[in-house]
Amino acid sequence: MRPNSLSSLSISTRRLTLSAIAAASALLAAPAVWAQSSEVNIICSAQAAWCSMIATTFEKSQGVKVNMTLKGSGEAIAQLMAEKANPKTDVWFGGTGDPHLQAAEQNLSLEYKSPTLPKLHEWAQKQAEQSGYKTIGIYSGPLGFGYNTELLAKKKLSIPKTWNDLLKPEFKGEIQSANPASSGTAYTMIATLVQLMGEEKAFEYLKKLHTNIGAYTRSGTGPIKAVARGETTVSISFVHDGPGEKAQGFPIETITPSDGTGAEIGSMSIVKGARNLAPAKAFYEWALTPSAQALGAATLQFQLPSHKETKVDPRVPDFKKIKLINYDYAKYGQTAERKRLIQRWEREVNSLPK
Repeated sequence: MRPNSLSSLSISTRRLTLSAIAAASALLAAPAVWAQSSEVNIICSAQAAWCSMIATTFEKSQGVKVNMTLKGSGEAIAQLMAEKANPKTDVWFGGTGDPHLQAAEQNLSLEYKSPTLPKLHEWAQKQAEQSGYKTIGIYSGPLGFGYNTELLAKKKLSIPKTWNDLLKPEFKGEIQSANPASSGTAYTMIATLVQLMGEEKAFEYLKKLHTNIGAYTRSGTGPIKAVARGETTVSISFVHDGPGEKAQGFPIETITPSDGTGAEIGSMSIVKGARNLAPAKAFYEWALTPSAQALGAATLQFQLPSHKETKVDPRVPDFKKIKLINYDYAKYGQTAERKRLIQRWEREVNSLPK
């Protein structure tokens, strides 16, 4: 998942709504001082409101200053690679799991086996195991389509229910997707299509889809926000981003393709060589608690939390009703595979005229 702002976030000046603060207060466990250091540096690849909420709540409850920067998954791993010799980041929170697995593969993240692990869903435990315990699943959400109900009616368009529906001529210029070079959402789309159709057919599909794409955005949430605000009709997005927009009064609905789709495992990693290791581990453990994970829904983020005891908001997508592929997180989380597929997309798809 993927922020709607890529600028640094000033926690001290960030204002939260009274309702969100009240929700956070209700969810907080009793304060505990887990760390001796006074600060922790976090890259957050989730939505800005959620990032702000977890930073503020952790800071107030644990007495540790949080320095947080918002970056999409692709940009986050690029920063960790650039800082490898002299890390300035302690924790990477959120964003699609594939880049977190790549960070683990490149020895950018620290092996850490949380005592909370047995209390997490199987998919979160598997994510940790596949990474050699260098990352962990904190939420999951399926890939699908967002659509503006008013624009569909006005333009007399049908709701897209399958991947092939997006190729219909009437959707020319009506669809937005993120750019896979900067967005984990878009890379998940490519990896999903390759696994669903086979690589050659998937790239033929992406070439045809390119004709109907009005814009490729930098972040994964960009397209669904554009749909909500009537700037485009359809988005390829994680569908858990839709209910939050709808709750703000926008005419938006979501759907998952009936022919199958993939899901992200949003992850969290401690950076190898973290300067503030004790508070980094404290934040890591705190972020796995049910009270901390419930902050997502408090800020209108509706992924499925990884802790089994976290109360699940009814607006979280029902995974039992979604046709999910058996997504190979280990294979498509490899650096070489991600690089190869993105380069092929740049070469064969993004270079095409519209």
